[in-house]
Amino acid sequence: MVRTTGRSTIRLTRRLVQLYAGLALYGASSALLVRAGLGLEPWGVLHQGLAELTGISIGVVSIGVGAVVLLLWIPLRQRPGLGTVSNVFVVGLAMDGTLAVLGDFDGLGLRVPAMVLGVVLNGAATGLYISARFGPGPRDGLMTGLNQVTGRSIRLVRTVIEVAVVVTGFALGGSLGAGTVLYALAIGPLAQFFLRVFAVREAVSTASGEPSTPAPPGSPGPVAAPASGQDILPR
Repeated sequence: MVRTTGRSTIRLTRRLVQLYAGLALYGASSALLVRAGLGLEPWGVLHQGLAELTGISIGVVSIGVGAVVLLLWIPLRQRPGLGTVSNVFVVGLAMDGTLAVLGDFDGLGLRVPAMVLGVVLNGAATGLYISARFGPGPRDGLMTGLNQVTGRSIRLVRTVIEVAVVVTGFALGGSLGAGTVLYALAIGPLAQFFLRVFAVREAVSTASGEPSTPAPPGSPGPVAAPASGQDILPR
């Protein structure tokens, strides 16, 4: 019993570390895309557009948008988790903190590598955050909530939301470009790869009630995966 409790504590600690490391890395990777100046991820386009309009930092705008989106969960009857609430604040704070440290990148020799690194790190952040299994991001909850209410497919709902966000952000002055296209093409495969890398392996109870030995890395199971396909992106 003591050994089982100890293992559970270790797993919980690892999950918490993954959660906050993933959220912080997500904010930092988004800041790299901002400094690259070659196009942002869809919600980043909206955040940047609102930041240009209001004069508020893009990180604070991200927090505000996340809070508003979270309020939309109420009529959609979605339930937030620790990861959901943490997402609202940690990503925006990490983004502003990284932007404060990073200067402007001059020349494509710096901007292109920064763009690529930002996308790759964003994929790693996605794997860390989702594998921690503390609840979907506010924007994912909006997607799944609308899916349940309207009966439309996840693919259609996600596409409509992303297009609306990009168009609105671009109209407000947000940055579209090669980074936006690269992100759209690469984030799915990157997220899938890093989800496997950072999966938290759980012990499975045997018929006698004793936990079995967790499967070694690279074996087919048991691996704790996201509860459903809804947590594709941690936003």
